Amino acid sequence: MVDTDRIQKATLEILEAIGEDPEREGLKDTPARVARFWQEFVDYDCGNTDITFECITTDQADCSSPMVVVTGMRVWSLCEHHLLPFWCDVSIGYIAREKVLGLSKFARVAHQCAHRLQIQERLVHQIADEVERLTGSSDVTVFASGQHLCMVMRGIKTEGMLKTSVSRGVFRDDPNVRMEFLRLITS
Repeated sequence: MVDTDRIQKATLEILEAIGEDPEREGLKDTPARVARFWQEFVDYDCGNTDITFECITTDQADCSSPMVVVTGMRVWSLCEHHLLPFWCDVSIGYIAREKVLGLSKFARVAHQCAHRLQIQERLVHQIADEVERLTGSSDVTVFASGQHLCMVMRGIKTEGMLKTSVSRGVFRDDPNVRMEFLRLITS
């Protein structure tokens, strides 16, 4: 539960602490806007992620072991160290065994994991955990490439991309499977 009244008061304090006049035009509604942002961010509802489909083996299709890969999903989060935004382009792969995850659920899972104070290194693990839970497959990999405003706006003030990944099951143990995933996400 987000305490929007406390956030408004804290934002007012911050504005005054940095020498701003919270009553000037442009800042009058800022504490309320900041409180709404935090409420939207923390209370984010990605919708239903639990939709999977049974794999059916027929003469035409055997879906008991295909690699499923979804790429190009951009998520935004907030760095837990500086409370500054970062974004990641996320790619997820898994080997379908008994269940296939609905396509939109990949993005829902990625957004669900991103909508909290976060670090990118943990984000990829949380996404992999959720995909594994939903699909029942222990063969899961997640790759994220992100830019963090805490590096761009403060400190070193330099753009850079942080790349993180987690590989489980055959993605960890079989270099050919791992390379196939990497080829798919870079093509």
